[in-house]
Formats: sequence, structure tokens, C-alpha cells
Amino acid sequence: MGVQFTIIPEEDMSIIVPLLDQLNEGRISEDILLQRTQEMAQQNYECIGIWEVDLLIGICGMWFQTRHYAGKSLEVDHVFIQENFRNKGIGDQLMNFVYDYAKSKKCNWVELNTYVENFPSHKFYNRQGFIARGYHFVKPLVE
Repeated sequence: MGVQFTIIPEEDMSIIVPLLDQLNEGRISEDILLQRTQEMAQQNYECIGIWEVDLLIGICGMWFQTRHYAGKSLEVDHVFIQENFRNKGIGDQLMNFVYDYAKSKKCNWVELNTYVENFPSHKFYNRQGFIARGYHFVKPLVE
């Protein structure tokens, strides 16, 4: 399969909103997703677009930060590939792109969170060499 990976320019970031909507299963309005995406673009956030010809079939958000325990790192966020393109090796290709990109940005490691109930992602990331080092806790402050 001939997919391409590109960094989506900040001014084009709105193109990821329909895929974020699918990922969130419509729980967040597209208007709010757009607003948040525009804010994220100002906060050390970048996004990879996964393309088959001119069709955006997937996305992978990336947060860049310096951590006291790791130095410069890349945190992968909201990886999403449309269902009919899954299980075709695109995830492996994507992660290799991520690793190379992180190295080009002088990152020491790549980290991520995944939902506890998302067992297929656990298997995938374990196969990629990720190890579980802790729990990610959240406390909602607004309803």
C-alpha cells in the first residue's frame, strides 16, 4: 500500500477535525474540536497526516516537551486510522515515521497514553517496544 506521511502545516490543521470527530465518536462537537485544535497548534503540537493519494486516512498528533525524567521527548496522541485501512501495516510504517521524526528533533524517547480498555492498542504498542511505566490518572474539573 502506497501511503504517504506528512506533517500537516499549522494553517491546514482544520483538516484533521473530521477524523478527530470519528475518533471521539461524536462526543465533542466539531466546532469545539476545531477550536481546541487551533489552540493546540500554538502549544508545541504537530500532527502527521496519513494519506492515500489525496485522501486523509489517518492522523497522529505529537506533543513535544522536555521532561525531567527523559529530557526532550515526543508524546504521541490521538492516533487514528480509518477502519477500512487498518491491519495493513500502516501503523508500523507510521511509528517508524514517528521515531525518525523524533530523532530529527533530538528527542530522547517517545511516550504515549492509551485507554485501559483499548487492548488492541496495548498489543500493538508492546510489539513496537513500548513498556508500561505507570498509570495516567485524570480528575475532571468541569462537567
